[in-house]
Amino acid sequence: MTEYYNYIKSLHLIFVITWFAGLFYIPRLFIYHIEANQKSSPDKEILSKQLKLMTKRLWYIITWPSAVLAVLFAIWLLVIYPGWLTQPWMHIKLGFVLLLILYHLKNHQIFKKFQKDDIQYTSKFMRIWNEGATLILFAIVFLVILKSSFNWIFGVVGIIVLGILLMLGIKLYKRIRNKNPEA
Repeated sequence: MTEYYNYIKSLHLIFVITWFAGLFYIPRLFIYHIEANQKSSPDKEILSKQLKLMTKRLWYIITWPSAVLAVLFAIWLLVIYPGWLTQPWMHIKLGFVLLLILYHLKNHQIFKKFQKDDIQYTSKFMRIWNEGATLILFAIVFLVILKSSFNWIFGVVGIIVLGILLMLGIKLYKRIRNKNPEA
């Protein structure tokens, strides 16, 4: 089974990448939907219909299948190398993966509401929410690459700094958009 390790790992990485692509883009579509909902007729209805279709296709054709396949290939990798489950870095990584799955499920909940035009969020909230996948991605990649050389204090400080930088970026972008709505 170990002779297939690189193939399984490659497929796992491909589906992780496509899963994250969906998780990066779905909140962006939510933002567009929120902003379309604030327009007047007929723009509101036309945009809403198109955004629902785009969101549905992204979610069910790319994001969900990628999530399922990424997890299945990850489990297969753990079956090949069960010793990884004894590694502290893997415990932390699996914690972040659980957080990623919860983030995915919350996006699914939001998706279902948006499909019914039940919009309960502001575009500002969604811009911040959009960064959740980014923080999880950074944490997981650094854990996998650095493994046992990972200093958890440095890692926590790094995630906090990244979060602060992302929030500052959101505020800066808001200022730019206020000056130029077409930006």
